[in-house]
Amino acid sequence: MEITDMTPAEERVWRAFPRGENVDLRDQGDADPARGADWGPEQTVRATVLRALLLSAPQEDGETASLRLAGARITGTLNLQYGEIEHAVRLSDCWFEDVPVLYAARLRQLNLRGSVLPGLEAATLRVEGVLRMSGCLFDGPVKLGGAQISGALFLDRADIGEPPPGQPALQLNHATIGDGLSAPGLRTRGEVRLTGASVAGTVDLNEARLTAGVGEIALDAETLTVEGDALLREADVLGWIGLRGARIAGRLDLSHARLVNPGDSTLRASSCTVGEIWLRKGPRPEGTLNLRRAQVDVLFLEPEVVPDEVLLNSLVYTSLTPHEPAERRLAMLERDGEGYVPHAYEQLTAAYRRIGDDPAARLVQLAKQRRRRGTLPWYGRLWGHVQDITVGYGFRPLRAAGWLVSLLMVGSLAYALHHPAPLKADEAPQFNPVFYTLDLLLPVITFGQEAAFAPTGGYQWLSYALVLTGWILATTVVTGITRTVSRQ
Repeated sequence: MEITDMTPAEERVWRAFPRGENVDLRDQGDADPARGADWGPEQTVRATVLRALLLSAPQEDGETASLRLAGARITGTLNLQYGEIEHAVRLSDCWFEDVPVLYAARLRQLNLRGSVLPGLEAATLRVEGVLRMSGCLFDGPVKLGGAQISGALFLDRADIGEPPPGQPALQLNHATIGDGLSAPGLRTRGEVRLTGASVAGTVDLNEARLTAGVGEIALDAETLTVEGDALLREADVLGWIGLRGARIAGRLDLSHARLVNPGDSTLRASSCTVGEIWLRKGPRPEGTLNLRRAQVDVLFLEPEVVPDEVLLNSLVYTSLTPHEPAERRLAMLERDGEGYVPHAYEQLTAAYRRIGDDPAARLVQLAKQRRRRGTLPWYGRLWGHVQDITVGYGFRPLRAAGWLVSLLMVGSLAYALHHPAPLKADEAPQFNPVFYTLDLLLPVITFGQEAAFAPTGGYQWLSYALVLTGWILATTVVTGITRTVSRQ
């Protein structure tokens, strides 16, 4: 294309390019890119001019060429497919008539900050520096699947419209980002796809509004790898978040977030590995929290924000914060959609034991036995009730001691009123009803009374009952004391 074919606006851009000078066409017209369709020729630049400029424009010795254009109405399709652009490109606050095509292109740096575009075709794009699309307004999908960005990707305050049926609003699947993904305040109307992506820094989606619809996927991040944090503080998500198989080295922060997907999972984080999960200071999620088979170092989960249904089978966590009484944590286990899950009780018990709260750990184990009782046949439930009432399944040793004292009083009174006959009258010691009853109740220990006297009739049956219950209760007391001592 000859320079004589260009409009005055295009000539400004062409002459500024070799020296990397800024060209701001807003100084001659409207400054709002949302009204770019109405801009006149003084702000209009053809996409074919920009393509020729980037691919074949002459260079000047001693100067660093770059395209720095603002406030332009870009007509036609900016097609840089497979192109290798050795210059920095900044097209800020521009209005694009057609979707730019950057498929498999290679650029040094790309800045579209504040521009209005009908969409972006940039799958497998390679950017050696930063890709900045802060504040952009996209009427259609943004396709960056398989992109390789050496620096950071900025999508803060970007707004992506509803895509065609069956397409994600934002595609970053299998993308590689050498720094962070910064998208606070992002707005999407459809799926955000991050499956298989790798981010060397932090994924920042704080205050994002991800709207997909009830039962639809809002954020698909299966097998995502993040070396930093994944932040969704104060995010508003309509649809479900998928993190199955993801690996997040830092924390997954959902503090103050609003997660809505009633009747289905709102967070699917099964089989993922996360340094910390923070779910706090926000409304209770409307949907199921699925953490099955996840591995978490720190689970920061406030009881108030636990949803009505959770899935915790095979969840492994090292620490559970904030520290709450066991009664408040047990409510979470009772909401498990799979019913009685023994592993969930063992994990909670282990968390309390790590911080030395043995009474809470015993309470969790007692709750586990009571929950298990409901899964047994009638005779198992009956025996379970007996164990619970008498000794608290062995986790209430003082209750067993109370039963021992009560039986001691009953036996002492019964045998005080009716002395059993001595086996050998000339050798028997003086009968003592208290120590005789202790001989019956306490295993191993003997006071010489039981072997010297022989009750008959109903008193003999009473002695059998005292011996049997004494073994059970005394063993429970010793076990409880031993458990407490071993924890200390």
